[in-house]
Amino acid sequence: MTAPRKQRMAIVGFIVAGSAVAIGLVLFALSEGINVFYTPTEVAQGAVPTGQNFRIGGMVKTGSLRTGELEGTLVEFLTTDCAIDIPVSFTGVLPDLFREGQGVVADGYIDSNGVFQASQILAKHDENYMSAESVAAMEASGATCDP
Repeated sequence: MTAPRKQRMAIVGFIVAGSAVAIGLVLFALSEGINVFYTPTEVAQGAVPTGQNFRIGGMVKTGSLRTGELEGTLVEFLTTDCAIDIPVSFTGVLPDLFREGQGVVADGYIDSNGVFQASQILAKHDENYMSAESVAAMEASGATCDP
């Protein structure tokens, strides 16, 4: 090989290697930030990775909301997809739109007692909205939220 050809091959090699490293770093960063959304039915069926943070979404079951003694910062409720109920415990200030019968997404983990320990609560502002995953899970189980 001639010197100019070797130089071009080296430049192309560095560009390819640099691009591969950049793509690898981007994919690694994205995988760290992904939080999978699970329904209560999927959680009950064991589809959740043990000891890892994930998101659970559903409706706050009517009549299940309890607040603690410490200025109302401890909150416990059931989240449901109308087939399965999962107990949720949260310490902190709830969003203004949080209500029973309202959609909710909680970020956290399942403890050894099967209670979802939430570190963050997100309230959905439209009680008629249900995610595609929730609708599919309800249809598959035959559950309905209608009284």
